[in-house]
Amino acid sequence: MEVGIVGLPNVGKSTIFNALTNAGALAANYPFATIEPNVGVVAVPDERLEQIRVHIASEKIVPALLRIVDIAGIVRGASKGEGLGNKFLSHIREVDAVLHVVRCFEGGDITHVEGNVDPTRDIETIDTELIYADLETVEKSIDKQRKLARAGDKDALGAVPLLELVIAALGRGTPVRAMGLKSDELKAIKMLGLMTSKKVLYVANVDESDPTGTGPLVQKVREKAKAENSVVVPVCGKLESELAELSTEDRKMMLADLGMKEPALNTLAREAYHMLGQQSYYTAGPKEIRAWTIPVGATAPQAAGVIHTDFEKGFIRAEVYNFRDLMEHKSESAIKAAGKMRSEGKAYIFQDGDITHFLFND
Repeated sequence: MEVGIVGLPNVGKSTIFNALTNAGALAANYPFATIEPNVGVVAVPDERLEQIRVHIASEKIVPALLRIVDIAGIVRGASKGEGLGNKFLSHIREVDAVLHVVRCFEGGDITHVEGNVDPTRDIETIDTELIYADLETVEKSIDKQRKLARAGDKDALGAVPLLELVIAALGRGTPVRAMGLKSDELKAIKMLGLMTSKKVLYVANVDESDPTGTGPLVQKVREKAKAENSVVVPVCGKLESELAELSTEDRKMMLADLGMKEPALNTLAREAYHMLGQQSYYTAGPKEIRAWTIPVGATAPQAAGVIHTDFEKGFIRAEVYNFRDLMEHKSESAIKAAGKMRSEGKAYIFQDGDITHFLFND
């Protein structure tokens, strides 16, 4: 699963990407500096891993990982090819969800591409370009489906009314994610790769003086996000890039001085992980404690298959307890004695925080 960082040029996308991935030197301040998307892998912060290790001795901890794609800045007219827009838009089609970085600070050395700072306008600029591109995609598809429908194709006869509905809504400026489509309707158009169907998390790039995003510019982003049931995470790209370069002890000291419990990017990584519909279960033993990523609703065999496909094919059962049980009883033997260790079969739906041992046929 991948999330793509998008936004106008010079809003702080690459600064935040580099801080997230601790990639070192920041990207050059050019609107079209990044033509091919940079890809980084981010550990999803999870304090439960260390808490498990308190009760189950282990050599190492392996967190869940999230792939982040830094996509070059999108400008007004990108859907018509401005700024190599079509190439950049194709990168958005390939990711599973979007982190939309919005500039929410005045001043600074970097001039805003539109001449002034207006988060609402900036969001609408990106949305408009993606809507135009999606509209072109759907119009091409409906022409083909109409021809098939006239020939009596049953699937096409069902597809045409749905595509007409989508075209009308896009024409009104409504992104697919805000159309209220049912799950089967979204599934029917998934193959089109519509960019506005992807979930969006807004990243408000704030000033050093407002790291928690209490100012009026961030409030505009929150209003927009609330209207479409999205989430906003305030992040000061400049501060976060400085924190990413520090040692663990120096980072703790700087966070304490700022009155922050953890880097804002920790919150961002967790929110992105959950936006993708992912959750973690754990395996724990003397060699490693590892967080495994599974979609919400995954069955026990599907969860086993994340470790190895043979585990899913030969699945017998899972011995399961939850992180909360370990915190209460302190050891697996005590969990068993309390009757909290469960033997679950193929129909079991894994829960976030489950700790398990799988039994399977070779």
